[in-house]
Amino acid sequence: MLVVAIVLPCCFEILSLNCGTLMKETLRYLAGIVGPSGYGSKSTAEQVANSCSYLVDSQRLTAIITGATSGIGEETARAVAKRGVRVVIPARDIKKAAELKERIRKDNPNAEVILCEIDLSSLASVKRFCNEFLALGLPLNILINNAGIFSQKLEFSEDKFEMTFATNYLVLILPIYCWCCTCSYNGTRAYAQSKLATILHAKEIAKQLKAKNANVTINAVHPGIVKTGIFRAHKGFITGKNLHIPGASTSCYVALSPQVEGMSGKYFVDCNESNCSVLANDESEARRLWRQTRALIRRRLYQTPC
Repeated sequence: MLVVAIVLPCCFEILSLNCGTLMKETLRYLAGIVGPSGYGSKSTAEQVANSCSYLVDSQRLTAIITGATSGIGEETARAVAKRGVRVVIPARDIKKAAELKERIRKDNPNAEVILCEIDLSSLASVKRFCNEFLALGLPLNILINNAGIFSQKLEFSEDKFEMTFATNYLVLILPIYCWCCTCSYNGTRAYAQSKLATILHAKEIAKQLKAKNANVTINAVHPGIVKTGIFRAHKGFITGKNLHIPGASTSCYVALSPQVEGMSGKYFVDCNESNCSVLANDESEARRLWRQTRALIRRRLYQTPC
């Protein structure tokens, strides 16, 4: 069974892009230029999902979508559920998740939506969710790791990890890299580092899965500059009226489109394969990240000595 794992790096993987490249990509984004896939930054999740309806309507696919109670995650969940995909929504706020389920079922009474409680800043909570999902006896065809936070102050999870890194990458992916915080905390840099780590992770795991001939693909997705809850919480931070709404289209494209079948370890922007920064293409750093992450999580989950 094919499993597609998608991680959303958001807009901060641009750490090492030069000004010319950044300007070119920004203009392309604002213009909504269509790429080889037939989609661009102005394509909606609905358009992408509709074009893949023949693929999913004849099957009973199961998708886990984190961060689905608002923003990009909500739009993604709504779009894939409409196409007949069974949606599992892990959420900290079960009440909000139940309200989303009601909205989805209102649009599509036949939609199957399963709610589970989870705190993505807690390794123990993620482990409980995994056991709960396995107990359902369902296949996992699509995993969309969408949840994320952006904190401007230094906070730590219950596992003593910096909160942004723990939520956006460490607990979300289960491997990872020891994040060392300094006294001079920079929320933007912490957010950028956590998203860079997701891309390195996607590339390294894709490489390992390919070596094992596993029928699993994992890709990283940039949703574009979208006015989500993260941006609304930071009013001075890229919050213009011209931000595009279709943030869920690329995740839907990579999860459902037959054009992406067999592609793994890639990076997608505006529903098209794109190039990463030099940092995100560093294979030695990706391997180091994987080794340190694996050791770190083993210690935390199983309390084994260093």
